[in-house]
Amino acid sequence: MKSLTKLSCLSLAIAACFTPTAVNAEGNITPDDGNIERIAVTGRQFNDYKVGSSSGAMRGDMSILETPQSVTVIPDFVTDEQLATNLSEVLVNDSSVTGGSEKWNRQVFNIRGFELASGSGFLINGQQQWSHYVQPIETLQQVEVLKGPSSMLYGQSGPGGLINMVTKKPTAETQFEFGFDTDENGSTRFQLDAGGALNESETIRYRSVLVKQDSTYSREYQDGSNQERDRWLGYINLEFDISDDLLLAVKYDHTQDKTGIDRGGWLNDDGEVIGGNDIIWDQSWAFTDNTISNLGLDLTYHLSDSWKVKTGFNDQQFNRQRLDSSPQYNQDAMTDGYTIKPFDRYDDWQHKTAYVDFTGEVYTGEISHQLLVGANILDYYYGQLRDSYLGENGETVIDVTPGVPIDRPDVDYRRDTDKSVTEYKHYGFYFQDLITINDQWQALAGVRYDEQKRDGAGNNSYAVSPKFGVIYSPTDNGSIYANYSKSFTPQSIVNDENDVNDQMNLDPEYGIQYEIGTKWELLDGSLLLTSAVFDITVDNVTVTEDIDDNTTITTQSGEQRHKGFEVGAQGQISDSWFMTGSMMNLDAEYVRPESDALNGKTPIDAPKWSANIWTRYEMTQDLAFNFGAIYVGERYANQANTITKDAYVRFDLGAAYSMNIKGSDVSVRMNIKNLFDSEYLAGGNNTDVTIGDGRHVSLALQVLF
Repeated sequence: MKSLTKLSCLSLAIAACFTPTAVNAEGNITPDDGNIERIAVTGRQFNDYKVGSSSGAMRGDMSILETPQSVTVIPDFVTDEQLATNLSEVLVNDSSVTGGSEKWNRQVFNIRGFELASGSGFLINGQQQWSHYVQPIETLQQVEVLKGPSSMLYGQSGPGGLINMVTKKPTAETQFEFGFDTDENGSTRFQLDAGGALNESETIRYRSVLVKQDSTYSREYQDGSNQERDRWLGYINLEFDISDDLLLAVKYDHTQDKTGIDRGGWLNDDGEVIGGNDIIWDQSWAFTDNTISNLGLDLTYHLSDSWKVKTGFNDQQFNRQRLDSSPQYNQDAMTDGYTIKPFDRYDDWQHKTAYVDFTGEVYTGEISHQLLVGANILDYYYGQLRDSYLGENGETVIDVTPGVPIDRPDVDYRRDTDKSVTEYKHYGFYFQDLITINDQWQALAGVRYDEQKRDGAGNNSYAVSPKFGVIYSPTDNGSIYANYSKSFTPQSIVNDENDVNDQMNLDPEYGIQYEIGTKWELLDGSLLLTSAVFDITVDNVTVTEDIDDNTTITTQSGEQRHKGFEVGAQGQISDSWFMTGSMMNLDAEYVRPESDALNGKTPIDAPKWSANIWTRYEMTQDLAFNFGAIYVGERYANQANTITKDAYVRFDLGAAYSMNIKGSDVSVRMNIKNLFDSEYLAGGNNTDVTIGDGRHVSLALQVLF
């Protein structure tokens, strides 16, 4: 009853914001690209809550109303206001996305209840990105949540959808922004964001971002120290107008990110946090040290007024050292102690992608065809070196008493001379036709052929992925659509020494979605309302189950079916009031043989209800206040559905003041996250659950020269 009361309060708040009122909407202005990750301050006073197009859903800029698919676009203006620190804090703006585990300095997400894979669930400007780390958001202009299967355009991808991160583009106009932020834990971050033309004719333009961040977290290791993070980022994007018809873009970014390991809390059989919310079971010497670089090139040539070809590639190099204490879960850890299995590991990921797209428009009589013909390739390499702890007497574990730290053991990955290697190549060819029959009717038809080849693995994969959609536009400002699409998700091998089926080859998973939705632009186009009903079924589902506290078994069988509905709103609802919000209802379950223990069970971190809202109210031209709320319903923390995490509501407040000092725009902001200091559990299962932050105060300064 308590969780229903929380949901009802938040539902009323969202419903109130969705209620239209008579206004004179201001014209939209292009979003400012000064995306500050943690505590950016924005004093600009215009409608940047609504974005009318997306680049990822149709593999090219396309109006949201003409896209027969549910898409949410989250602009950097909103996440700047929220003082977002990472991709997780960006994605809370879409209730169809729920968080998973955040151990090992990475973030896991679910869309419509399906987990996104690190290798196939994330895109950068439409190209697959190996996202096994905390993605930097300072370089992003917007984040697009593409819901439902997108295999027709992108090949291997999950049934729930994709996250497409769109980077900041060069500008002809000179700009220079400096940002600084801090919080009550003493964390700091400095950022420079500059852009402009490098020559008088403005045919060479650039955009550059530099970030230095030092973070301290509130949770403590057992020696009394806090988890810390040291990160720096460099990004540059250059555009060259080689001719009036030929554009070359070159992008490079480099991230260095080192942080202590905090795998999260442990839950007992009653769903209670073992040892309290502040204890970190990992040892203070454990860390991950990530080095990531991306070098990309895109070439666009306009063949005619109606046709263009675009080609490009991206070379991602990702190296990680992970010195892990690897604590072993024990419900009685506080009284009986627990064990750790230390190891030192070096990971080498190389993720190379390339594509070529031909797009254009042709007519058959009075019927228009917007065509896309293309191909892409992914070349994946992964190598690992590892040295595990081995004591003088051959023991592989170390006994730990809570509160008594253990010295760093003698483990060094450089001792491993037998590097394990995994390689594969993925090819895809696709065709898409958006057919405009008349002013009211459009149809979408597309198909893709995929091959994934693994040398020596014996599990090469092939798939044909169709997609069909229809759009009916009864008025210029509204559309109703339906679609059918398939997903193709190749699996590799079970790579877990604690799994009974370790090194077993896995077959691909195949999914089918049916979706019906509608989209409307109201209040002179300043407010976008969306809703969708979906039904997704996946065959040959890969499931990892617990056998005991530290042993698992991975199998494939049966189906996983997720169905539900979503509603959302973005934009301006009065002269001074802006909002973005959404709500999702989800019914997710495993459909397996009746004798199977998982039959009828709900996947981990798939809440029945979730919702969010963020608003901005402008008191004056220079002073604005923000209010936000996030609701996540009750979720299961284990596959057997015997451990639950309670529903929660988190309330946030913010305020910003802008001024002009000697010709420079200066903004200051203060935000309070979790205003009422509520205790809650975020994503993760019973052995790695993320403990929700308590009340968190952030301050920021931004200067635009």
